[in-house]
Amino acid sequence: MSGWPPPVLDPHGPFSNTVSTLAWVLIAMVVGIFLLVCVAMWVALYGSDELRAKLGGERVVKWFGLVLPAGVLFLLLAWGTTMVAGLTTIQGDELRMRVSGNIYWWRVSYLDAAGNEILADANELHIPVGRPVVIEMVSEDVIHSFWVPKLGGKMDMIPGRVNRLKLQADKAGSYGGQCAEFCGGAHSLMGFIVVAHDEADWQRWLDSRRTPAPTASASAAPAADQAEVLRGRQLFDAVGCAACHRIAGTSAQGLAGPDLTHVGSRHSLGAGILPNNRGTLIGWIGDSQSIKPNNRMPAYRSLSGEQLNALAAYMESLR
Repeated sequence: MSGWPPPVLDPHGPFSNTVSTLAWVLIAMVVGIFLLVCVAMWVALYGSDELRAKLGGERVVKWFGLVLPAGVLFLLLAWGTTMVAGLTTIQGDELRMRVSGNIYWWRVSYLDAAGNEILADANELHIPVGRPVVIEMVSEDVIHSFWVPKLGGKMDMIPGRVNRLKLQADKAGSYGGQCAEFCGGAHSLMGFIVVAHDEADWQRWLDSRRTPAPTASASAAPAADQAEVLRGRQLFDAVGCAACHRIAGTSAQGLAGPDLTHVGSRHSLGAGILPNNRGTLIGWIGDSQSIKPNNRMPAYRSLSGEQLNALAAYMESLR
């Protein structure tokens, strides 16, 4: 989320464009006020006695110290409120999703028109290009904040309350998101990715997720790799991973941690902080606490390198 222009000034959708316009107006106002103060300081330091007397006169103080600031702030409030109203206005025909904030990851649910979950995921959102998406935001522990600066505004996630925000991407690609409200020691490591697909590609992606085949990719692999995946699946049950994680189509139905049904196909691990490959999977399973301190997954330092590799192979097969 670094570089130039900063994401908040580089909109890729109509809702982020609203936020960007508001930001540019505020920047222009700050620059104007700064220049006005600089002129006033110059007059106070180097201006003539007559000019300084005028600057300190009652009329100048009244208009520039009271009337003008109050008027500008009122107009800015009215205009800004009107501008951002569209970020939360629900028309009723948008795609619906629910995102739940957790320490330090995101539970993602795709919803039907009635608000029922049709697909579960974690730390990654997939949306179609050109369609508005309503994100229902809740928190399962403390206050978090959902922000994808290139696609929309920022909204807090408050325990016991449902807030709603609209996103839209006008171009296919991957967009970084971040928790924007301090939620604990690893707050800065609580990211996520929004992947925008062309409509047809998104529909194919959604259809493929509705019929999960947890180890389908392992069947075409060499026999040695298939054996590694099988050992990893057995270890997954033996170590107790199923107590916290869900894998559709298996007996693993835990809800305390992220859904792992398609973890092998995700763009990142650890809520947007690591690339998804065999090495990072091994590191995360073995000692996630050294990567993201105070997250709720225990370190499995007692597992051997071979066991960690088998578990990682099983995770890779879940596509």
